[in-house]
Amino acid sequence: MDLRHLRYFLTVAEELHFARAAELLGIAPPTLSVQIQELERQLQVQLFARTKRSVSLTSAGRDFVEQARAVLARFDQAIDVGRRAGRGELGRVEIGYVGSAVFGGILQQQISAFRRQWPQATVHAREWPMAQLSDALEEGKVDIAFLRMPVPLGGTLQSQVLLRDRFCLALPADHALASPGAAVRSRALAGESFILPEQELGSREVWRRGGFEPRSMSRPGGLLAVLAEVSVGAGVAVVPGVLTTVVQLPNVCYRPLAGSAIVSEVAAIFRRHERAPAVRNMIAAIRTSKPLQVHGPLNTSRNW
Repeated sequence: MDLRHLRYFLTVAEELHFARAAELLGIAPPTLSVQIQELERQLQVQLFARTKRSVSLTSAGRDFVEQARAVLARFDQAIDVGRRAGRGELGRVEIGYVGSAVFGGILQQQISAFRRQWPQATVHAREWPMAQLSDALEEGKVDIAFLRMPVPLGGTLQSQVLLRDRFCLALPADHALASPGAAVRSRALAGESFILPEQELGSREVWRRGGFEPRSMSRPGGLLAVLAEVSVGAGVAVVPGVLTTVVQLPNVCYRPLAGSAIVSEVAAIFRRHERAPAVRNMIAAIRTSKPLQVHGPLNTSRNW
């Protein structure tokens, strides 16, 4: 028995006339009759009561109609699901991100745009330690990662910059360098304790410009943990400028860094040869995105 038998049976059941049913199916009436007889032999039951003038369903035939319709409906649904999954309309996208992607709004922007276009696809996003995201991509635990650059990328990964901003200084509000609007020179930070975010690029550039090594360092984790340590007076931190507009903690103030801007970028990272259709759809949308420009406190000084 195969699906062809069920379609033949349902057509005869609807028409109750072998010649009309055969015409609708595009086969000869004797062939249709043989196929129905074969189905009845396999089921070991008579589905139709036949006379020279009429065809009617038996009691077993009437019961079988409902089941046959359900089977064909499920099969058609499976075909539809398979085709839609192949186009990426269904499926799951696993996203890993760092806090910067949320504070800058790019994670929300990308997920919202994807869901509008592919509402039946599933997107799951969770925060990861930045140091683990590249490996998670390589291992297939994450499909797309949103993180702050730069990070080393293997030959199987690609990146698309989605946000550009510049680093600034976060320091306790009662700090001697917390004068409103004043740009802080790098060399003025010699002797300070530094609270390091996961991405240390900004901090290390400040040390290089100031020509010093920090007195002490701590690495509490994400950006909120960094700012929490600043707020209790544990030290100063070089943080992305986007925080100045979205995160305000008691006893924390932000000041621009003197000299040329230390540029910071947040990017989406993904596999170069992605196979999953839903993931490919999201990557295609990301590739068309123009980077957002977000800036921290303005720097009025050209000196370091």
